[in-house]
Amino acid sequence: MKDFSVELIILVIIILVFISGASFLKSQFLNPDYLFNEGSSLSVQLFDKIFNPKTISLFRTLLFLLTAFFFTIITYCFVRMFEIRKKEHAHLQQEIREYAHRQAERETKLQEGMDVSKNERWNKTLVYLFSESSSDWKLAVIEADAILESLMTELGFKGENLGEKLKSANQEDFRNLTTAWEVHTVRNRIAHEGLSFNLSQHEAKRVIALYERIFRQYGYI
Repeated sequence: MKDFSVELIILVIIILVFISGASFLKSQFLNPDYLFNEGSSLSVQLFDKIFNPKTISLFRTLLFLLTAFFFTIITYCFVRMFEIRKKEHAHLQQEIREYAHRQAERETKLQEGMDVSKNERWNKTLVYLFSESSSDWKLAVIEADAILESLMTELGFKGENLGEKLKSANQEDFRNLTTAWEVHTVRNRIAHEGLSFNLSQHEAKRVIALYERIFRQYGYI
């Protein structure tokens, strides 16, 4: 009885598959004319939806907005470029004016220094001081320090170097001792720290002015 039920189920399944296969073979999806007509109809409907007045109007609006956006971006870029060029030109003009002023100051100071001093080493110091190179400003301090050592030697102070000569001096026999130590300390930093020591031209001028005060007190320049 059980075997008969199984066979009956199998038979029913076979019949259903046969019927379905027959129905599929008779289906319109295998009909070329039907498929062509449906495809054509779908294409026409899609074309009508894409190119209807509302869609075209929306497309034009979107295109206008994109055009306006990119036009704004391009205009902004041109304006910014113009502003940057204008600032660069103004900065260049300022640099030219400052350079001309420095050159005039340099020539004036050099002329003044050479007019009042016959000390060639001092004139060399001024040339270094009013140079455009930061390394020359350091050389100005080093040269002035060497002049100071020569001065102290002529004044009779003993020592193998300027530091020892300053140690052997006191405020009574060398009134600018404190100032001399200050400028000599700057010179030592230049010698020991080298390129890592940052010396501005303004600071170099201040230091050289202190050296000059000492030299003029003794009529050395």
